Amino acid sequence: KSLKTSKEMTETYDFLFKFLVIGSAGSGKSCLLHQFIENKFKQDSSHTIGVEFGSRVVMVAGKTVKLQIWDTAGQERFRSVTRSYYRGAAGALLVYDITSRETYNALTNWLTDARTLASPNIVIILCGNKKDLEADREVTFLEAARFAQENELMFLETSALTGENVEEAFLKCGRTILNKIESGELDPERMGSGIQYGDTTVRQLRQSPQAGSAQGRDQCNC
Repeated sequence: KSLKTSKEMTETYDFLFKFLVIGSAGSGKSCLLHQFIENKFKQDSSHTIGVEFGSRVVMVAGKTVKLQIWDTAGQERFRSVTRSYYRGAAGALLVYDITSRETYNALTNWLTDARTLASPNIVIILCGNKKDLEADREVTFLEAARFAQENELMFLETSALTGENVEEAFLKCGRTILNKIESGELDPERMGSGIQYGDTTVRQLRQSPQAGSAQGRDQCNC
């Protein structure tokens, strides 16, 4: 299902980043994506079958960035399908439900998949979702923050219901990717980087004489 708007389809952008939303079933991944794209809570949410897709153009550190976001099914029976979408992802939201220790305990497996199948350099932000359900909390902020630190992840608690920190999660991930492009740690010209140049002038400004032909390298799904 595409959540693109007609306005967005005509917009130009400097970069395109391929994002994933991963985590166990029921952690609120589709609701997070819907809140980010539509700016409202998805009331009739059922388990994602396979993969859903959405995109949005945002301003990140003075650059116009199109986020192409793949929302993957969390159920084990779709694991082989969703794994094929990991390839060539620049960033990911790794989501668990703060009211479900089971979704938190599964994080290590999801993290291993992302770093093995997407790229060791994938930029990941850990999202403790359903922050609005404080009374039912099973995972403390401190515990998750420690997990994030040990695994070199950024961390935020979010609420797809109220919208708290939802936009910030995507933007924070985007800012980190941009910083890594600027520092040379990430190369948009590399096959499977999950990054595309949108505006050709941005590419020309950044391209070094020895970069060679970029033809055929700018597909996000490489």
